[in-house]
Amino acid sequence: MPTVTLLSKVYADSQLKLVNKRLKSMFKNLSAEAKVLGIAQGGWVQISVDGEDEKAALRYLAEEFGFCPASFEILERFSKTKAYITNLNHSRNTLSIDIGISSSHSVNAVIPLKDLQAKLADGRKIALSKIAELYGLNKNLPLTVKINKIDRENSYVEAFLSEDQCRLFKDWTSSMLDRLIILGASHREVELAVSKTWCNRDVIAIEPLGMFEQIAVCKFGTDARGLIPKMGKILKNAAFTIFDSQKILNFLENV
Repeated sequence: MPTVTLLSKVYADSQLKLVNKRLKSMFKNLSAEAKVLGIAQGGWVQISVDGEDEKAALRYLAEEFGFCPASFEILERFSKTKAYITNLNHSRNTLSIDIGISSSHSVNAVIPLKDLQAKLADGRKIALSKIAELYGLNKNLPLTVKINKIDRENSYVEAFLSEDQCRLFKDWTSSMLDRLIILGASHREVELAVSKTWCNRDVIAIEPLGMFEQIAVCKFGTDARGLIPKMGKILKNAAFTIFDSQKILNFLENV
C-alpha cells in the first residue's frame, strides 16, 4: 500500500472531504481505493492507494496532480514540477516557492528576479513588486517551473518559469481579458459565489489552476478588481489577486 504526497495543497482540514470525494470519483472505474491520510507540512495532501489496479491508479494520480519529491536526493536538474509561491523576497530579488520536498530541514527554493524579468518583462529591469502586481503573483499561486540548479550541501534549489507557464501567461495576456485569481476555494464554491452575487453577468468561464485554486475569466471590458468585494462576501477564507492583461500590455509598451 504505497503512500504518496500529491502536488496539491489544501487550506483547511475541512477541504480534505472534497479531496476524498474527488479521489473516489477518479477511481470509480478502477479496482483501487485512495485513502486521505492527512496534511503534510506546507499543506500538501498525503494519501495511500490500495487495490488490484494500484499501479494504474498511481499513474492516474501522477498525471492529474503529480507527486511531491519523496526526498531532496531524488530531485533532478531540468525536471519540470508544480510549485506554489510562498513569499516575494524583495531584499534578495527572488520569488520563494514550495516544490513539495519533505525533509527534516528546510529547503530553500527560489525563482530569481532575472528569470522573471527575462520571461515576463522582455528583459527589462523591472522590480519584483511590479512584476508581481502585473501578473497577480501572490502567496499560494501555483506555477509550473523547471529546476535549474540544485545545491544539496546548502539545501538550495533554483528554478525558472517553465515554457508551459510562460505560454499560459502569454495566452492570458493576448486574450485582453481580466482574470480574477481565487486561492483557497474549490471550483464548485467559486461557481456558487459567481451565481449568488450575480457575477455571472461579468464572468464567462471558471478555469481550475489546482483543486483549490481557480480563475474567473471576465468578459471583455469587465474590471476583475470590482468583483472582489462581491465575491469576497461569499468566499470569506479565499485570497484574491488580479491578472490584468491590458495593464501588462500598456506597461510593457511604455517602459
